[in-house]
Amino acid sequence: MLSKKTRYALKALVVLGKNFGGVPIQISKIASEEHIPKKFLEQILLDLRNAGLLYSKKGSGGGYGLVKDPAEISVVQILRLTGGPVALLPCVSLNFYQKCDECDNEETCGVRDVFVDVRDATVKILSETSIADVIKREKNLIENYTQ
Repeated sequence: MLSKKTRYALKALVVLGKNFGGVPIQISKIASEEHIPKKFLEQILLDLRNAGLLYSKKGSGGGYGLVKDPAEISVVQILRLTGGPVALLPCVSLNFYQKCDECDNEETCGVRDVFVDVRDATVKILSETSIADVIKREKNLIENYTQ
């Protein structure tokens, strides 16, 4: 399951992606529109800025904007930046590996083998999905919902 930090980061990036190339957006506007606690969003945006995905501008007309085109930011990148594992089991995680206590031999564990495939498929999908793709999906869903 995705952490709140990851979900909020993705939601904020979608807002910023829709505005790519425009004026910076204030944290309070993003927080209000996306129902994200402002203080939590401040920390998330700071982390994304420190990772080189966002810029910030202070003062009048200040706020945050994307440094990169939304098509260049993958969902898996955001998941990993916000500290979330992709794998559903700790013994198959690439970045958060932990041996399972109940497993005698990982190399012969059928359950682990299945979840390696799940992890690989998930990483592939999330690596190939950009913030721009999420924005396009949202637009299509809204159009289909209102018809």
